[in-house]
Amino acid sequence: MTLEKKIENEVKTALKNGDKIKVSTLRMLKADIANARLTGEKRDLKETDILKIVQRQIKQHKDSIEQFEKGKRQDLVEKEKKELLILQGYMPEQLSDQELENIISETVSELGATGKKEMGKVIKAVMEKTKGRAEGKKVSQIASGLLSHSGASHDKDSDTKKG
Repeated sequence: MTLEKKIENEVKTALKNGDKIKVSTLRMLKADIANARLTGEKRDLKETDILKIVQRQIKQHKDSIEQFEKGKRQDLVEKEKKELLILQGYMPEQLSDQELENIISETVSELGATGKKEMGKVIKAVMEKTKGRAEGKKVSQIASGLLSHSGASHDKDSDTKKG
């Protein structure tokens, strides 16, 4: 069953069960998917396209939670957290930090990336490889750390050659 079909079926189930939060969350997701079809070049969305939409909504919910916590709006924080859990249920199992670090390290080697200026290229390649199993923010943090270390050791080598 496709992800889109699963979402459709779960909207129906949530309606029958009277789960208002799940219904509203999934309807927003379905609206985003429909909107992507209308505005995008792709009429036929692939699973990866739908996962990107889910991922974008997850990011928006996390940002909202952060803002509501700053504004001391616990009622809205709780609502956003419930919606976030629903959305996360549609994502594939996330990679562990170690698995992700291995993939990023491998990608850095494959691309021959040596510094932070190539970080965008590395992140894009890693996101393609992980297909929704890693958050962009986490990939960025790990890649940044790896590239700054490789860049730093690269700089040290050039300093010792000068000396």
